[in-house]
Amino acid sequence: MAAGDDRGFATLGHRLQAARERAFVGRGEELAAFGTALRSGGVLWVHGPGGVGKSTLLQRFAQEAAAAGRPVTPLDGRTLDPTPAAFEAATAPLLTGGGDGVLLVDAFERVQGLEGWLRERFLPRLPDGALVVVAGRTPPDVMWTVDPGWAQTLRPLPLRDLDARDAEAFLDARGVAEGLRGPLLAFAGGHPLALSLGAAVAGKDSEASARWTPAQDVIATLLDQLVGEVPSPAHRHALEVCAHTYVTTEDLLRHVLPDDAAALFTWLRRLPFVESSRRGLFPHDVVREVLEADLRWRDPRGYADMHRGIGAYLAERIRTAADPDVLEAVGSLFHLHRSVGGTAEQISWRGDGEVYEDLFRPADVPALVRMAAEVENAASAAAVAFWTARQPEAFRLYRRTRTGELVGFCSWLRLSRPSAEEAAADPVTATAWENARALGPLRPGEHLAVGRTWVRAEESALSPVSDLVQWRAIGYCLRADRMAWSFMAMRHDTPMRDYLAAFDFHDVGGHARVGGAEYALFAHDWRAVPADAWLERLDRLLLGDPVDAPGPPAAGLTVLTREEFADAVRRGLRHLSRPAELAANPLAGTRLVAGASGGDPAKALRRILEEAVERVGRDPRAVKFHRALKATYLAGAPTQEAAAERLGLPFTTYRRHLASGVERVGEDLWHREIHGT
Repeated sequence: MAAGDDRGFATLGHRLQAARERAFVGRGEELAAFGTALRSGGVLWVHGPGGVGKSTLLQRFAQEAAAAGRPVTPLDGRTLDPTPAAFEAATAPLLTGGGDGVLLVDAFERVQGLEGWLRERFLPRLPDGALVVVAGRTPPDVMWTVDPGWAQTLRPLPLRDLDARDAEAFLDARGVAEGLRGPLLAFAGGHPLALSLGAAVAGKDSEASARWTPAQDVIATLLDQLVGEVPSPAHRHALEVCAHTYVTTEDLLRHVLPDDAAALFTWLRRLPFVESSRRGLFPHDVVREVLEADLRWRDPRGYADMHRGIGAYLAERIRTAADPDVLEAVGSLFHLHRSVGGTAEQISWRGDGEVYEDLFRPADVPALVRMAAEVENAASAAAVAFWTARQPEAFRLYRRTRTGELVGFCSWLRLSRPSAEEAAADPVTATAWENARALGPLRPGEHLAVGRTWVRAEESALSPVSDLVQWRAIGYCLRADRMAWSFMAMRHDTPMRDYLAAFDFHDVGGHARVGGAEYALFAHDWRAVPADAWLERLDRLLLGDPVDAPGPPAAGLTVLTREEFADAVRRGLRHLSRPAELAANPLAGTRLVAGASGGDPAKALRRILEEAVERVGRDPRAVKFHRALKATYLAGAPTQEAAAERLGLPFTTYRRHLASGVERVGEDLWHREIHGT
């Protein structure tokens, strides 16, 4: 019979079995373990999340045992009464036969209450040489491993997704067209049930293409099979939070679900499709994807509320965490926005713990200089030598955890005013200053930052090193105090250009040349679009809300020089009773007003100016200035002459007091604009 020909079988069952055998791929390690156990006996415990292929593997085990001439007793926990009597009745042949029997128990999670009885009462009575395979969603409990006898006899077999090669073979066996395999694998990874459902649905869809995404019937089926029923809406919400975040901690759950966070966290960590890491809990990839897709489709507003609540928690962590903990918080923030701007293609989220960030030490200088020369050129190495002496705190190093080998480093230079020596030593910082002067000069108390990265070629694409470098960059920007501009220096032909633009970092024009290599400076003005507005923009991109088209320089808040600000304060005081004039005042677009406007910048500006006038009067030395301000702008004097007359002051004295008062108001508000307090 030709391969793939289903004719000539004795029964329909034989035909079905042949089709299953042709479709079976991978699982070499598990089959080898079963082959060894067939010769020696014992207990294998196969465990893994729903749909990972436990039942299919047990069917293959049954075939292998039958081919070896061993009698097989299959049990299914879904149809078995969960009592010792029912279990013994179903396994009578095994108990009364010789030592060559093979017992295969599927869906053991449905009769999990029998585990202790199985270990203590049933299994010890089996003939020596018998083989038992238990398959369920949960691993064997700890009592198996603390018993010296069972520790030698029971072998746990965690069943994982198919690897990339086996997943391809799986789709090939099901006849999935080449053009559909990419989106199917992107959705399902190596999860057999998700691959099977996707292949079945996509194969029937004549319109399916590289843009294929799972339909809601596929999502619903996977939810039923992988997750099933949950105890309450609070448990469902906790599961959705776990699916949305990179890792879930009890502290995060407490922020989003203040009631019973500890109990919900304990419940999550016991789920068969949720794993633990040193950072927290995370679900199986397919479970994550189907929960996300289902909630976004079923309750878009609930999804948005959940997302913003988690985002606010992570943003606060980034701002307040100790420096070593910043990278984890930023990585989690990026994971929330993994579908924005090609983020999923630019961050690997793999190799957790493979590489670590290290602080700079003076002894590291020769290694950094050598690496800069190797990955760039001698001019770049000279700039590194210059800045490690001048700003050593700006450098972070990345090392392999296993060997301590240096694989990359970055710097974030903080610059408050241009220096001829710095400009001569480093064309990148000189160009950053030129761009800042052209686009929006720094104001007193502000600084700009310049980021550079040097990474070995094999780590420069998707890798744990590139992940940490990106997270450090955003962590620096979101934590910096009074930073006007950030510039990321990258090769002018970088493939990340569109990705950076999606995150509102733009090539602002002026390029730098270092040793013959050309570098673009991707900039963001943090005065025009502060951290909170930048994060809100990412949320809008993710949630599909309207977002103003980004472009250099970024549109947002108004950035005024000290002189422009003072002039706007004077005009604002003169126009306190004119809402239209106040709405058009440049102050209405500044950070000072934007955060307090509540949708009415004119009203907010009037209140801010009036409060500033009142603060002048709190200084005993400025009482006369306050009186002049109040009489002129708050008491409704028709002219300055009338105000002077009301105060009983010579006009020249009144004018002097008024000018000093206006200056006081301007200084107060300027301080609040720059420093935020």
